Amino acid sequence: MKKYTNIYDISNIPEIIQEAIHLKKNPFAHENLGKHKTLVMLFFNASLRTRLSTEKAAKNLGMQVMILNVNDTWNLEFEDGTVMNFNTTEHVKEAAQVISQYADIIAIRAFPSLTNKEKDASEWILNRFTKHATVPIINMESATMHPLQALADAITIEELKTIKKPKVVLTWAPHPKALPQAVANSFVEMMENIDVDFCITHPKGYELNPEITLETQINYNQAEALKDADFVYAKNWSSYSNYGEILSQDANWMLTQEKIKTAKFMHCLPVRRNVVVEDAVLDSNNSIVIQQANNRTYAAQIVLKKILENL
Repeated sequence: MKKYTNIYDISNIPEIIQEAIHLKKNPFAHENLGKHKTLVMLFFNASLRTRLSTEKAAKNLGMQVMILNVNDTWNLEFEDGTVMNFNTTEHVKEAAQVISQYADIIAIRAFPSLTNKEKDASEWILNRFTKHATVPIINMESATMHPLQALADAITIEELKTIKKPKVVLTWAPHPKALPQAVANSFVEMMENIDVDFCITHPKGYELNPEITLETQINYNQAEALKDADFVYAKNWSSYSNYGEILSQDANWMLTQEKIKTAKFMHCLPVRRNVVVEDAVLDSNNSIVIQQANNRTYAAQIVLKKILENL
């Protein structure tokens, strides 16, 4: 593996899931692999699980870790040919090359604007760093993708499934703020590439990018979609067609124990209690959100391991 910016950088998804589960049993088995290697983590946005789990994963492999909150440094310019006589001080061309001298791997977290659809779709921050850096890049959530989360989700399903081909449902849920489509996008792509019975349910107007959902079944009736589900993943996302807009805050889409019955409940966290999902679900044995969060370490660790082996 030369980089991990989307799930298609994985050559064999079922195989890497099994490798991550095996790695989880002995996370220090390769603690010399990253000796004298450095991971630099760049955060354009806030983080809790991604930051801590990726740092832990790197240290499990013996790496040194440096973390930079980009808002605390010079304002970066990403456009080519720009006359930099306003508020940007340093161009990504220099910044990416300089950071590459300090790092063996660079990990980046940069959210979308949710105002400019074309610019967000171009992954302008992630791709500019990928273009100008001289070391591998890892995506810790970008404008349209969150491949580390999707890999952790797949690991969790594989660990906890009780039948060969479980039914997995991704359901939209209400939220007071406009949120990105990144988690949903990567989860959809991951489910399309593993052996599950998968469908998406959401109100009309919340269709994701059709180039991502492809032939995945979409059901506008949540109750019907949730019937006989083994895993239910709740996530809010803003409109893709009316880009970044909140078209509905219908509280009837909140997940309840009555709706999910015996299905295992998944969410990437943080989650707004009694808005996205009721307390009764989160506090029940059906909730596997903590296991999901734990698997963020092993998703990041298997990715780092694969990249280190290729350096």
